[in-house]
Amino acid sequence: MQESSILERNRISKKTVFRGTIESEGNFRIDGTIEGDVVTTGKIIIGPEGKVIGKVKCVNADIEGVFEGHLEVKKSLCLKPTANMSGDVFMESLTVEPGAVFNANCRMLSSIKELNIKSTHETKSQEKNISEVS
Repeated sequence: MQESSILERNRISKKTVFRGTIESEGNFRIDGTIEGDVVTTGKIIIGPEGKVIGKVKCVNADIEGVFEGHLEVKKSLCLKPTANMSGDVFMESLTVEPGAVFNANCRMLSSIKELNIKSTHETKSQEKNISEVS
């Protein structure tokens, strides 16, 4: 069973502008504008008319509106057809639906870990083969 704080939903409604920092353990739906930072252990949804300019850290994200800035998603990021994204993005999994605009520097977190592990094993294997030839 999930904690009740994760089930709580926060909302920034249309025609609302928030400037500053938000920290929460709940999910967020943004249909207005946020200029600043958002940190949550939940999911962020930026609606079709939503806009975020700043830094966001979350577990999952669905973007239908505009995002400009630095985005860190622990698990899954999904860009819907109306999404417009720019900045720096770090995530484990990425889905970009047809029509979405994605102009960002991108790093896939699990790929980096896998590559580092793989290159370490390859290096040890190569060192072993070199020592056997000598």
